[in-house]
Amino acid sequence: MMRQNGLPEPFDTRLDRLLGERYTTSLPLREHHGRDESIFAAALPDAVAFARDTAEVVEIVKLCSQFGVPLIPYGAGSSLEGHTLAVHGGLTLNLMQMDGILALNADDQTATVQPGVTREALNAMLRDTGLFFPVDPGADASIGGMCSTRASGTNAVRYGTMRENVVNLTVVTANGEIIKTGRRARKSAAGYDLTRLFVGAEGTLGVIVEATVRLHPLPESTMAAVCAFPDIAAAVRAVVQVIQLGVPVARCEFVDPVAIKALNLYSKTGLPEQPHLFFEFHGSASGLEEQIALTQDIAGEFGAAGFVWSASPEERNRLWAARHNVYFAALQLRPGARSIVTDVCVPISRLADCVDETIADLRQSAMLAPVVGHVGDGNFHVQMLVDEHSHEEVQRAEALNARLVARALAMDGTCTGEHGIGLHKQNFLIDELGAASVSVMRQLKQALDPRNILNPGKIFTL
Repeated sequence: MMRQNGLPEPFDTRLDRLLGERYTTSLPLREHHGRDESIFAAALPDAVAFARDTAEVVEIVKLCSQFGVPLIPYGAGSSLEGHTLAVHGGLTLNLMQMDGILALNADDQTATVQPGVTREALNAMLRDTGLFFPVDPGADASIGGMCSTRASGTNAVRYGTMRENVVNLTVVTANGEIIKTGRRARKSAAGYDLTRLFVGAEGTLGVIVEATVRLHPLPESTMAAVCAFPDIAAAVRAVVQVIQLGVPVARCEFVDPVAIKALNLYSKTGLPEQPHLFFEFHGSASGLEEQIALTQDIAGEFGAAGFVWSASPEERNRLWAARHNVYFAALQLRPGARSIVTDVCVPISRLADCVDETIADLRQSAMLAPVVGHVGDGNFHVQMLVDEHSHEEVQRAEALNARLVARALAMDGTCTGEHGIGLHKQNFLIDELGAASVSVMRQLKQALDPRNILNPGKIFTL
């Protein structure tokens, strides 16, 4: 028998008994969990469950498996490609109440956390240890969500992405088993690399209930800088040369004039409406002097002006807070608009070409679309602002997106540097890797989740 919420009555009753008020069919909560920042229409779950520990996750997963109910793991809800939309209904499993920091091993530079811990909460706890967690996607994302989407961000050029910073995971599989993907040793040659299998799986292979992540020493000194360039090509070529000469920048961000205008309006940054680079350097005081001098010389060769250097934490935080807010700042350029965001990544040697051709394409289309990027590792974002009710505008933006992805793939790049596939980039995945590779992914999915209950419809369709 089915209840009005679309779920089998025994399933509904048993979850209500297990979780009490933490199991709900409330429309506002379903709506909250069935929408995101993507262009996709809302897709609401039939119910929402809030788990507090691994034992509850196991019971919830077993019930979903028994009754064939789709299960969508949910963290901070900050993903951009429709990852958490309940396109087949079912149960959204909110893991944000599993927010414990379980172990800190300062000598080994690791921490073990539950999936609902956010990156800011983890770094707040680490404040007095001399260590920090470097992966910084901008939003205060949950660690579980960052693992699931293989998150990246502004620090990736120096410290790597989640792929490099996850030591091991504890995962509840589709049949309710608890598996550990590895130990805390610095390296291992023991069997398949299950950790990397689940990092980036977007919740389609298992529910992450613990993650051991790598920590890094806080740098002795930190210096940030911002500078303007006469044109976009000059800014990007300056970055390429800085990277190719081996300058160990910690962050290197590109912001185009449209995005600068948005930041000035939203964050009161007061920067000239020109292409800008934001830099940050980590190291010893003497090492920073050398890095800064070399970077300034290189940027000067490409016409950079107005270098503003900052060593104070307050000024640096203000600068990076503005950069992190560029997504929401851009939305203010066209009130009521929705974003279609893409994030290709190409080899650094092809970055200038890819950005040049993309900017030319945007100008020809007359699309309002700020361009920003973690250009130190070849990754940049185009945020196309559209009227979601205009079919013509949405189609024009999607055509631009398709051309951008094709351009990146032709340069041996990828359709997504950090956002993931979700609902939006499934066809591009086949273009990038080929049908045979995606077939192997489907076989893995079918082996680990034969009933297709875990976040069904994401990455690919079965």
